[in-house]
Amino acid sequence: MARPYRPGPKQFVFAAGDGNDRHVSVADPQEAYEALAEFIRDRESDTYIIEDEPARQRLVLMPRRGVISRTTDAGGPRSEHLRVDRPNRYLPSAMLFFENGYAGLDHFGQWLSDRSDLDASPEARGAARAATITTEAAAIDEVLRIWADSGYVDPTDQFYIFFDSHGADDDRAERAELLQLIEFLGLERVDAPAGATEGEVWVRADPRLDAECARWS
Repeated sequence: MARPYRPGPKQFVFAAGDGNDRHVSVADPQEAYEALAEFIRDRESDTYIIEDEPARQRLVLMPRRGVISRTTDAGGPRSEHLRVDRPNRYLPSAMLFFENGYAGLDHFGQWLSDRSDLDASPEARGAARAATITTEAAAIDEVLRIWADSGYVDPTDQFYIFFDSHGADDDRAERAELLQLIEFLGLERVDAPAGATEGEVWVRADPRLDAECARWS
């Protein structure tokens, strides 16, 4: 069961560029999600906007362009953009926004502040994202975000495996980012064992990763 909003109810505005915006008042994130699904079901649009006016935050879904954008004016204007490669990512992103607003999407993917970077090659996108990370804490957090999406710790607890069973042509942007962050953090990348899928990245366990992984769990 979704946790009720406290205080509640909470108001959102849904828009699709047709002038028929819908204002909803909902008791919890699940009710907001269901209202959005109904709103989208009735329309064909390039853009769907979710506005949390009191919080001054917005989520923009652009399925035909393969993009999600999030903006906040709280504490100063900020916008970030995400290239989406799977159609089933849009509604989950909305659910995270309903649950925890702008910050709820922090670990959803590889966010970039310059939307033009989304049109670059996957390797350039990964490099652009890595370049925005300038502290050890942020780098560890990002490394574990990538690991949590498709990785595991080997049975001997000696290695973190990223992109489990993924081919070399998969996850190119995130792999490019990860390799730069491995270097930035001074982590030890090791050769994958014989039989491992070509796209896997193996990293020797590190106390910093272990401590943060334990905190996440």
